[in-house]
Amino acid sequence: MAVGQALVETRALIKTFGPVRAVDGISFTVGRGEVVGFLGPNGAGKSTTMKMIAGFLEPTSGTAFVAGFDSQRDPISARNHLGYLPEGAPAYPDMTVADFLAFVAGMRGLSPAQGQRRLAELVESIDLADVWNRRIEALSKGYKRRVGIAQALVHDPDVLVLDEPTDGLDPNQKHEMRALIRTLAPTKAIIVSTHILEEVEAICTRAIVIARGKMLADGTPADLLAHAPHRDESMPQLVKTTPLEDAFRHITLDQAGV
Repeated sequence: MAVGQALVETRALIKTFGPVRAVDGISFTVGRGEVVGFLGPNGAGKSTTMKMIAGFLEPTSGTAFVAGFDSQRDPISARNHLGYLPEGAPAYPDMTVADFLAFVAGMRGLSPAQGQRRLAELVESIDLADVWNRRIEALSKGYKRRVGIAQALVHDPDVLVLDEPTDGLDPNQKHEMRALIRTLAPTKAIIVSTHILEEVEAICTRAIVIARGKMLADGTPADLLAHAPHRDESMPQLVKTTPLEDAFRHITLDQAGV
């Protein structure tokens, strides 16, 4: 159930690559004020779904809307409301952080004065001051990820689609990134793809689980815990797991028929 105005909607999204159906009829909405964790094993179809929402990949069938705009039929309007961090956080490696983000601000239609003010805000909120004048190719993986987050936020979009936003960050940086997402959440609709289950409990109001391209669960983190099989606490665990990990395994292995 959406918290506020629905800003993301997918309707029966399907994507096939030859004989492989990577995404198989995915439908959901995300409202303003929601942070939705998009979970699933490798190859489940998470990134493919996010690319279709962002308009970078054309669905075989079905439709994705961002702020009411069809991502395929009206991609410019949809992207005006979208901030997207894809896998790998691609950027121009020979540019400095300052020049790259100024370039993105210009491409997003911000005037030089607007861009300067917005970048000053992002330098502080994403902690980029130490690398502001360094070339992107010389940055650590964690800093490259932060630059990727910054480019997604330059135009202060209504919708954020973040593919593994904390990938490559150290524990302190992960804490800061989660705090940033929580700060942004009340005014935006946010989709976060992650393999880190503790992240779901830390920042997500809702979680969607997919496997083999199909949606298997959609609910709050507490709802997911209800899927965890009963654990006999008197029996020693060979591998220590959390209840959320047990629930994830049950949903993605047992329910998916693996």
